[in-house]
Amino acid sequence: MNSGNDNNVNENSVEDIVSRYRPEISKLVPYLNWLKDNSGADVAQSYSSNDLKSIPFLVYDSNLLAFIKAAQTTNLLDRNYVYVYTRNHLNSAKDEILFIQDAQITDMDDLAGILSKYILSGMTKGTVWMEGVRNGVLYLVVKKMDELCKFWGQEMGN
Repeated sequence: MNSGNDNNVNENSVEDIVSRYRPEISKLVPYLNWLKDNSGADVAQSYSSNDLKSIPFLVYDSNLLAFIKAAQTTNLLDRNYVYVYTRNHLNSAKDEILFIQDAQITDMDDLAGILSKYILSGMTKGTVWMEGVRNGVLYLVVKKMDELCKFWGQEMGN
């Protein structure tokens, strides 16, 4: 039944999801090749100075820091990502990868939750960023979100 609302997009419709996510994902797409190329690699080096007897600290790859900064400028991050993990029974990187592989356009909020976990957790525990690159989850989640937006954008004729 048509309610005379032809020009408005229904909330959480495919059109709404694509229009909300596409501009945000486009900020992260430039990092896909780097994320793919560095899956399985260490993207930080431990630095310490024997002269200063300092505590070792991590020095991150500049591309990783640029990706994190780009992700922080999006509307994709959700501090309630824990609910995504509970609702979908995600307990490991393997669970995350399986979820990402099977995700559909209606799972975009949950995909953003996976991204959020790595970006937000990494702000207090830097090794989380490295894990996300090494285990490939950051690459896979951004790639999947981009693929879904492109596919459904084409389906709608956008």
